[in-house]
Amino acid sequence: QLQFEESGGGLVQSGGSLRLSCSASTFSLHSYPMAWFRQAPGKENEGISCISNSDDKTYYIGSVEGRFTISRDTEANTVYLQMNSLNSDDTGVYYCAAISFCSAVGLRRGPYGSLGQGTRVTVSS
Repeated sequence: QLQFEESGGGLVQSGGSLRLSCSASTFSLHSYPMAWFRQAPGKENEGISCISNSDDKTYYIGSVEGRFTISRDTEANTVYLQMNSLNSDDTGVYYCAAISFCSAVGLRRGPYGSLGQGTRVTVSS
């Protein structure tokens, strides 16, 4: 079973930044395309960004493109999500997960297995 640990969430003012981290202790994150999902209050879980494991190509949904950056540190076995220019619509619980392939379709297909506990991001206006 793939298990991930997310961290880095918190309370931030609108316009601020946060960097989320995703790690795994029992396998290499480089083995899979990795994605970040977000569940905003009252909304369905949504894939927002992913990174390929073959060439590190990335994909972002429109609402975060240009503000968020996903990256991978193979040596640290960690995937990051740098979030800048945060706004209230970014409030939610963020999860990382492995996916089948990195694209809009891959994000819509959802994660392999169950999501972990996630890390909560709250953006105050």
